[in-house]
Formats: sequence, C-alpha cells, structure tokens
Amino acid sequence: MKFTLRWLKEHLDTDASVEEIAETLTRIGLEVERIFDPTAKLAPFKVAEVVKCEKHPNADKLKVCEVDTGSERLQVVCGAPNARAGLKGVFAPVGSYVPGSDLTLTKAKIRGVESSGMLLSERELQVSEEHSGIIELAPDAEIGSPAAMALGLDDAVIDVAITPNRPDCLGVRGIARDLAAAGLGTLKQDTIKPVKGVFANPVPIKLDFDKGTADACPVFAGRVIRGVKNGPSPDWLQHRLKAIGLRPINALVDITNFIAYDRGRPLHVYDADRLKGAIRARLGQKGKSFKALDGKSYEVDAECCVIADDHAVLGLGGVIGGVETGTTEATTNVFIESAYFDPKRIARTGRKLGIQSDARYRFERGVDPDFVLPGLELATRMVLELCGGEPSKATVAGKPPKANAAFKFDLGLVKRLSGLDLKTSEIRRLLAALGVELKGKPPKLKAAPPSWRPDISVPVDLVEEVVRLVGVDKVPATPMPRVAGVARPVLTEAQSRARRVRRVLAARGLVEAVTWSFIPPDQARLFGGGQAELTLTNPISTELAQMRPSLLPGLVTVAQRNRDRGFADGALFELGQAYRGPLPEDQFIAAAGVRFGHSALEGSGRHWSCNAAAADAFAAKADAVAALASIGFDQASLAVTREAPSWFHPGRSGALKLGPKVTLGVFGELHPDVLGTHWLDAPIACFELYLDAVPAAKRKSLTRPALDTSDLQAVKRDFAFLLDAGVDAAELVRVAQGADRVLIAEVNVFDVFTGKGVPEGKKSLAIEVTLQPREKTLTDSEIEAVAAKIVAAVVKATGGELRR
Repeated sequence: MKFTLRWLKEHLDTDASVEEIAETLTRIGLEVERIFDPTAKLAPFKVAEVVKCEKHPNADKLKVCEVDTGSERLQVVCGAPNARAGLKGVFAPVGSYVPGSDLTLTKAKIRGVESSGMLLSERELQVSEEHSGIIELAPDAEIGSPAAMALGLDDAVIDVAITPNRPDCLGVRGIARDLAAAGLGTLKQDTIKPVKGVFANPVPIKLDFDKGTADACPVFAGRVIRGVKNGPSPDWLQHRLKAIGLRPINALVDITNFIAYDRGRPLHVYDADRLKGAIRARLGQKGKSFKALDGKSYEVDAECCVIADDHAVLGLGGVIGGVETGTTEATTNVFIESAYFDPKRIARTGRKLGIQSDARYRFERGVDPDFVLPGLELATRMVLELCGGEPSKATVAGKPPKANAAFKFDLGLVKRLSGLDLKTSEIRRLLAALGVELKGKPPKLKAAPPSWRPDISVPVDLVEEVVRLVGVDKVPATPMPRVAGVARPVLTEAQSRARRVRRVLAARGLVEAVTWSFIPPDQARLFGGGQAELTLTNPISTELAQMRPSLLPGLVTVAQRNRDRGFADGALFELGQAYRGPLPEDQFIAAAGVRFGHSALEGSGRHWSCNAAAADAFAAKADAVAALASIGFDQASLAVTREAPSWFHPGRSGALKLGPKVTLGVFGELHPDVLGTHWLDAPIACFELYLDAVPAAKRKSLTRPALDTSDLQAVKRDFAFLLDAGVDAAELVRVAQGADRVLIAEVNVFDVFTGKGVPEGKKSLAIEVTLQPREKTLTDSEIEAVAAKIVAAVVKATGGELRR
C-alpha cells in the first residue's frame, strides 16, 4: 500500500515528519517497507523554457532549440515533435544521469550541430511510459526551479506492508485513523453528503441469485451521470496516481483508482450508452466469455460472480471489467457501480483465472460493506467536479451484509491478558478512536466493532488492538511462575525434542537447511509419494506441484546443487513436516540428514592427516542413533533390521525399530536408480527419523544418580561363528547379549569373513564379548561357563556353529 505524505495529511492533521510517521506505523503493526523521496532522484533536472526553436540544417526531424535554464542559455538539439518556442519543459544538463535512457549526458555534436543537454520526456524521467514528446509544464512554472516541484513529485512516498487481516488499511484514510488512534495527530472530519439526483436512474439494477448463492453479491448500488466530458484528469490527481506507480488513463478511470486507494473502496465506471437493458450481478454460465480490460479473454463458469446486461457478460464482479463497456474520451453518459462481493468467491475466481487486480486484492480481504452507498456518492461528486454532467437518483439492490456482531467486553481483560495497567478512560479512548462503540457501564461493556474491521469479533481482539496502539514494548516482562521451585517449561515436549535433535546434528557437523514443502511429482513418486490427493491445484510452478512425502528429496536436491557449484563434500539436515495423505493425521514431523562425497565423519573433505572416508550407511546410522540418543534412546534399546524403503540401496540400508512394530527411522545409502535420476555420481548416505513415532522418554530424576561402575577388571573373549550368509549381525549381537544379562556388559562385531575356508553360502562373524564382574574376580571356570552359554544361545537361535 503506497501513499504520499501530502495525501495522508488530507485525512490526518499532524506536524509529524516522515520518519516519525514511519516509526509509528511500524510500531503499531503497519510495517513500513520503504520510504521513497523522488526529489533526490530528480535533483539534477530543472525547469527550462524554449526561447527559440528552428529546423535542424542537416536533419528533417530534428530541431535546434535555444533553452533558458534560469542561469544561462544553451543550445539543445531535440527530436520531439512538440518542441517549440515558449514551451516550458524539463532540462537535463551535461553530466546528469537520465534514468529512462540509462545514460550520462555529455556535450555532443548531433548531425554537425553542438548540443549541450537534453529536454526530457516522461519515460526518460521514469514517471510514466509516455514518450511521444517532451514534457510540457504549466506556463507559470518558474524557470530554473526543481523539476520535481513543477511535476508534483516532490512528495515523499511511503510503502506499507498490509497484513491480510487489515483490509481497512488498504485505504489512506484507514492508515490515518490508526495513526490518530496511536496519538500522532487528529483524524479529520469525514462527511460525504448525498448527491441529489435530477432524474430517475434509466438503468435497472438486479441481483439474480438463488438463496444458496445470494452472498456472492448481497448489495449493488449505481447511478447514471449524463452529459460528462471525459478527458485527462487534473494535474493533482495525475501526480498522486503517478507517485504510487499507477498510470493515469482518463478522468473517469482515474477517479475510481483514486477512491480505491484513498478509501479502500473499489468502483467501476461503465459507458452507459453501451449497456443493453438492465445491469445485474449473477453467477456465470459455462461457455460464456468476455474480453477484459487487460486485453485477455476469459471464460466464466457457474462459480464466478459476473456483471452482465441483457445481452452479454460485462466483467467479473470485484475482479476486472470488460472492454466492451469501458469508458473512452468519447464517453458522455456513464454508469457508476458500487457493490459488495463475497471475499471467498472473489479469491477463488481470481486464483482460477490467474487475474491480479487492485479490486480483487481489496475485495478478497474484505472491504467495508457499509461504504457501498457513501462510496457511490463520493465518486459521483468527483465526477461532477472534474467531468461535469447531471446525476440520476441512486438505485440500490439488496442490502449490505451485517458487520461483526456486538459482544461483551470486560475492560479488566486488558490487564489480565497483557499486563498493561491502563486507566479505563484510556482504554475507551483508544477503542473509540478505532471506531469501536462501547455501551454500558464498566467494567463489563458491550462492544460493537466498526463495519470496516472484519477482523474484530471476540474480546481478545480488542485487547490486541489496545496492546498494538500502546506498544508491545510497553508490555512488562514477567518471568514464568515457578511451581515448587521449578520453572514451568516454555517449550512443549515436541519442541524440546526438536531442539535437542537440531543441536546434536549440528554438533556432528551437519548444516541445517530449509527446503520447499512442495517437490516435483517425479521426485515424490521416487520417495513413496505421488498420490493424487497430494497434488496442488494451483502450484507455484509445475516443478513444485506435489506435497513432499519425505524430507529427503529436498535435501538430495540441495546436495546436487552444491556439487554442481563445486562443493563436492558436505553434510546437511532438516527438521520439518512431511505428508503421507491429505488429512491432518497423515502429516508427521521428521528429522532427516544427508552426507555426500567424503564426509563420513564430523567435518568433510580430504585432509593430510588421514584418508577421507566416503559417506556410507554407517555414517548415516551414526547420525540417526546420535539424534535418537539426544531424546532418550540409546543404541542398546534399538533394533536394526533390513526393512528400509525402496529408495535405499537394498544391501546398504536398514531401519531403526523399537520392538517389532514401531519404526523410529530409516538410514542407508541411496539406491543407484535414485542417484541416476538426480544426476549424482557421488555416494549419498542419508537417514530420516519419524519424531512423532518416538515415544516420550521416561522422565529422569532431577538429582544426579550415584556413580554405578565396578572396580574389578573386565574380561574380554572373542568368538567366531560360522553362520548362514543371510543371518544378520544384529541378530548375533542380540542373542549373545542375552546369554547372561548380569555379566555381559558389551558385544561388538569385529570381523566378517567369506572366502577360502568358508563354505559357499556361509560367512564367518567374529564378536568380542566384554564380561564385567561386580562382586568378585571371575575364575576360569566361571568364564568358561558364560562362554558356553553364549555358544549354546547362538547355535540355538541362528543354526550356526563355533568356528574351529
């Protein structure tokens, strides 16, 4: 939302500077994105007068002008057809930069005639696209004065980011109202007197809807003004529109654009002589189309709210008008439309047809329903003042929808919810300044929100408004109350777990990435997605058309881009949502990571002190296990199985499980087919944890447990078993660990062998078993007894034998 300082001061009586206004706007939630002062950009350019103008001796289309700049007279060669003696225009001296032509002027000879400077067009100044001739200023423009002043462009432009819940601030008056409520001036009186019609409205207005669709356009007001003289709008109006980036078209269109930005009230003006019969709002009919003001043709359907006459569709209500009934300089009789349209239907229509317009932008956020008739009266007055003519009586079909209903409001709620200790009179003053009507006796009142604030519907909304105007910085900082000496947690359990996982992965050398929640459909299919119900109906692009079934596609794509840019080794992780289906219960929180190139350990790349290890399944497993350990699950409580999804390498992947049914995550190297699809030639090892599936860890005591260790020497024994090739090493470790849960402290695999001496279809697995006595040193017979139990358990569970 852009506006100028002078424009704002037409609604707000204030002496505040631009900087003070910008600071206050940002403080009350209307963030100022930019302040643009055009005087700095136009500083080199001055008002000059063409004293003499003669034909160029060596060119038919050029003229040699003598130009008075106020301080000297210079010779300028000009090719503009409107250059003539007595004209006052904008002069660019030698050495100045012309933004529209992207050049710095130098003294030059043009067809043998010396030229010192240049007379500029509007396009060369970048104030519009007009380039048919040089700028013609008013005859009373002072020679030598700044061009910005003569052009009316010496007014600072403020650009404010308006959040979707504040449609009232899509008009300058709404912004002025907020500033006045915040104490930065006084809102000027706004009285729009009705215009008395001198004849009956010759254009009937109808609303053709059934009961189920009447909310598409609940109210439609309009009137005819005959005998108007259309043409260029006055300078003040053109300057105002140009300042905010709008191109002046003609007086009638400029008036509607002005009111849209001044009051947040979109209007439309029709050439009344082109209307056939009644004008009506109705739903569209499939197969019908119209040519819009943007030059494109659009086909409507039964979901669109259209404006039509007895002959054809004239435009999309609240979105865009049509060419057939548009106004031109030949227009003498006009019909002004002021209506209210359903925001949701407007948004759906605009998205479906891909139309962006100022009208759609305002209607889909919600314009003031009670300003339909005042907006018509305001437009009527401006048309009569600028174009003349005589008005008909206003016709209104339907009635505006009801604004938000009144509700009970306890003034004490402000202190209870925000901590601000304000006087009752101050709270009432702030809310009254916003247009909220308070009735009854304190502390409990009845609050009626104004029609221009659709976002106010419950008491807490009023508390937010008070806090916003007083200033969030004024809210006292109060520590969370403690219970039995313990501070209440600020984060939820899920948030705490996510934070711990982030920290441990970052500590292991992985860099956090944030990728799109949308991915290409072919990638979604590779990673177990691609369901029709997860396809976006209106994607940002065809490459981002599917909700991601996993975080891995995005991370793998980032890895690919890094390699394309010369970063051959790296490690990345992400925490975020993924989607198995369209329902809320189908969404899950995941933590995923990838290692690519030579980055199997913390850090990455080659180093002189050691051989660089390529990323492999064990590096990914280590990352996953470390992340699970940070939230209460050590490796001993996890089972590793081969149940990895199809996008992993079948022999270099696995799943981390808690019992036979609960899968906490998967890890491994990507399948070669997936690597080929992404044009990757480097090893990619990755993991993904399903944090929603991880049960809450048992709450630990707040006191540190006593040190539990033995002062007796541990005993290590090695065993080599001859097993079927299909037996998992994890199964061997599990069985050996369970042979004696009191004495066996740890079991590790240290060797895998196949080849000479090992029968076909078999493998040799060697494990190291650590026995930790606690009460006394173990005797040889006790050690042999445990060893026998280990061998017996392994033979029974796996069918293997001790290798001799």
